[in-house]
Amino acid sequence: MNLSMRLVLLGLAWTMVGLGIAGIFLPLLPTTPFLLLAAWLFSRCSPRLERWLIDHPLFGRPLRDWRQHGAISRRAKRWAISLMGLGFALFWLRLAPSASMATAVAAIMLATGAFIVSRPEPPK
Repeated sequence: MNLSMRLVLLGLAWTMVGLGIAGIFLPLLPTTPFLLLAAWLFSRCSPRLERWLIDHPLFGRPLRDWRQHGAISRRAKRWAISLMGLGFALFWLRLAPSASMATAVAAIMLATGAFIVSRPEPPK
């Protein structure tokens, strides 16, 4: 891989890490999908940084569970569904959306929630 492509991928990967970290503090911004994307990008341009992310004490476990088993822990599922509900409540109360907009957002959140709940839990 040439240097310019490697730098582009590194920049994108670090952007995904930053968005993932921001997602810890912002209820509507998901953390894990951004970190999964960062790990994938790092795997293409820096195996050392990919290993760092996969072995990270805070982020590594969910990433490994997803990669190895397509699994999401029960605790993560609870947090995700709870924060999605909180996000929808804030959306509803603060923006007072039209019925069609609220229905569309609710449908997207329900589909996402159903996907999350349908994932297996990681083996013990």
